[in-house]
Amino acid sequence: MGIVEFLTELLKDPRGAIATWIALGPLYAYGFIFLIIFIETGVVFMPFLPGDSLLFAAGIFAHETGPLDIVTLLIVIWIAAILGDQMNFMIGHFFGQRIISSGKIKVMTPEHIEKSEAFLSKWGHLAIFLGRFFPFIRTFVPFLAGMGGMKWHSFVLYNILGGITWSTVFILLGYFFGGISAVQDHFEVIVLGIIAVSLIPAVVGLVRARMASKRDK
Repeated sequence: MGIVEFLTELLKDPRGAIATWIALGPLYAYGFIFLIIFIETGVVFMPFLPGDSLLFAAGIFAHETGPLDIVTLLIVIWIAAILGDQMNFMIGHFFGQRIISSGKIKVMTPEHIEKSEAFLSKWGHLAIFLGRFFPFIRTFVPFLAGMGGMKWHSFVLYNILGGITWSTVFILLGYFFGGISAVQDHFEVIVLGIIAVSLIPAVVGLVRARMASKRDK
């Protein structure tokens, strides 16, 4: 399976992807989940990976009797989320200006950068924590924080708090509600709902930016 097919299947059916990994063995499952969360939070051009829905689906498997242990899963996810943001911060610190100037990272549109910078400017250090709960923003904020010269020790504190809180919330949502038959029967709809709710702030911000741009012309 090619990388494009892998990502397409992951976005379309995160529960099916985890089931495939579990079939290979629990270590593969933990490893792939770690990798996806680490990349989504740590690689600035991969913000579209399904972090929220993947965590929710992983929580469901941890609820069921099987190879995924809830404590082990939480520890794996915490480490992935914290290390991912930390790497993103360092990339922004050392290579941020060069990456943006190159224009090669197509996902870093002016709208996404502007929105993330505004979020960071409004909330300051707290943006590192709050940004975890918004797709795209959670990938761009640590990058821009590193590029903007935020002190490393200040970033680390909010990175740890945000990474643990965000991942725990979505894992436990799946863990406690995943056993409900309605959730099992309508999992795809729920995942779409999670994605839609997560994207609302980004869509609203984009619409506002477009409207403001038209008013300025």
